[in-house]
Amino acid sequence: MKYRRSCRLPTVLSALLLTLAPLIFSAADAREQKVFHLNISPNGYPPYLIVDQGAPSGIIWDVVSLITQRLGYSVVAEQIPRKRVDEMLLGGHIDCTPRAREWTDDPDNFVFTDPIVTIEEVFFFPKRSEFVYETPEDLFSRTVVTHLGYLYPQLEPYFSEGKIRRFDVSRHRDMFTFVLHGDRFDVAVADRLVGKWILRNEGLQDQFSTSRKGIREYGLRLMLRPEWQSFANEFNTELARIRASGELDAILANYR
Repeated sequence: MKYRRSCRLPTVLSALLLTLAPLIFSAADAREQKVFHLNISPNGYPPYLIVDQGAPSGIIWDVVSLITQRLGYSVVAEQIPRKRVDEMLLGGHIDCTPRAREWTDDPDNFVFTDPIVTIEEVFFFPKRSEFVYETPEDLFSRTVVTHLGYLYPQLEPYFSEGKIRRFDVSRHRDMFTFVLHGDRFDVAVADRLVGKWILRNEGLQDQFSTSRKGIREYGLRLMLRPEWQSFANEFNTELARIRASGELDAILANYR
């Protein structure tokens, strides 16, 4: 009897280990899982960040989710108001926010990835209009619908002199409504992708034309704390890879 019980002991231990193995490896995976806290802001920035459709989406969200997954991270969306983002980022409450370097007061305090997509400010105008933009002089004596609080360095001297009239609105969507239905509004200035996204969703894409030439271009990047430099390098490598493979173009196509 003693011999039989001693023979059964290894069998019992093996069965026990087999039972516990999934739990052990699951706990190890949880410890190894890295979390990346991405700010998507309370209102988003369609089509780059979309927050009003249940789960987050948009160009930046899709790209970051794809790349961070390949780097071994899971992404958590955080909704931080614009005025608190830099403070929360430097304090370690979030890991990253989408940002153009030119939009940052103290860019040297942060690390930026390579541009994910280009922000291109262009003019939108009704198709019935014969407007063509080549230089700011083409806007003289016209009224440009602009976004409240935005700066347009190339046009600011002409706004100040009264050669170009500026009319501010608080929402991108309203810019197109004023231009389409207001007799005294000539053109709206907006990012090309943002404008086309709004027009597509409002069913107005057939009523507007877009200037070939714009006034500014920015690279929309990820902005991180300095200690994330190695992550930024890895992100850039994978970003170049998905750009070469066509995966980035496929994501962009979903929002055009």
